Amino acid sequence: MKTTKLFSALVVAAMAVSFIGCKTTSDPLPPIGGYNSADEVAKADLVAYWPLNGNGIESLSTAAPASSKNVTWTDGVKGQAASFNVGYLTYNTIANLGANLQTGFTISAWIKLTNNGSNASVIFSLSRPNEWAGNINFMSETGWMKATSDSLTVKGLIVSSTDLGWQDTRNTVAASAADITAGHIAFPNKIGGKWAHAVYTWDNTTRLAKIYVNGVKISNPVWELRGAAGQTFAVTTPTHPIIGAFETFANGTTTDAWNTGLVGQLDEIRVWKRALILSDIGALYELEKAGR
Repeated sequence: MKTTKLFSALVVAAMAVSFIGCKTTSDPLPPIGGYNSADEVAKADLVAYWPLNGNGIESLSTAAPASSKNVTWTDGVKGQAASFNVGYLTYNTIANLGANLQTGFTISAWIKLTNNGSNASVIFSLSRPNEWAGNINFMSETGWMKATSDSLTVKGLIVSSTDLGWQDTRNTVAASAADITAGHIAFPNKIGGKWAHAVYTWDNTTRLAKIYVNGVKISNPVWELRGAAGQTFAVTTPTHPIIGAFETFANGTTTDAWNTGLVGQLDEIRVWKRALILSDIGALYELEKAGR
C-alpha cells in the first residue's frame, strides 16, 4: 500500500514538473526557407532598410529624412507603416546606394495602393540630377486604369548612363489573343487597396528584370530580357533615394500634373545589391507577413 501511494505521488510530481516546464519554455518558431526572420534573408548583401516603424530612418546608415511632406504613421504589416497623402520622404546621398547596385539589385516593399486613373504611384526612386526618372524606379502605374479596377500594374524602370538606356519590366493585367500568341502572359493580381508584397529585381549578367507580388513572379516574360548582349547598367551620380515621389516633384521643379507625390501606404522597404532568387523572395514574403 505504501509503495502504491509513493508511486502515485512520484507520478503527480513528475506531471507537475512537466506542466511547469511547458509553461515556462518557449519553443522557437520553425524556420521559413531556412531563415528565422526577414532580417536574415541575404543579410550580407542588404544595403538599405527602412522599417518605417514610426519614423523614416534608414536603419543601416541611420540616415534620417532630409525632407518629408504629408507623411503620417499608421498600423502596418510589421509594426507601423508610412501613410502618404500626396507625400514623400527624401534622403541625402547614402553611400551603399550607388555603384554597388550596377551588377544587380533587389527592391522589396509592402504596398497598399489603389488605381486613380491619373498618375503613377512611386514606391522608391534612386535619383538622377534634375531628371524626373531616377537611376532606379519602382512604382505602380496606377494612372493607367480606372479607380474601380482592383488589379495593379507593378513596374520597375532603370535608366542607365550607358547604351543600355531606359529599360522597364511589369506585369500585364489583361492580354489579347494576339498578345498571348506572341508569348505574353496576363497577371491580374487583384491587390488594389490591399497590403501586398512587391519586389523588383535586376541582374546585369543575365539582363533579366523581374517583378514579384506576394512571393509569385508576375512580370510579363516578354519584357524581362532587356537590352542587348554586352550592355551594362551604370548609375549616374550624384544620386540619393526618395520614397514616394520622383526627383522633380520632391525638389519642386515640376509643373506636370502626372508627376506628383504618393497617395497610399508603404512598409518594410529593403534594398539588396544583387537579384534575389525566387525561394528567398518567397521566404521574405512569408516571414514579413508573419511579423518576423
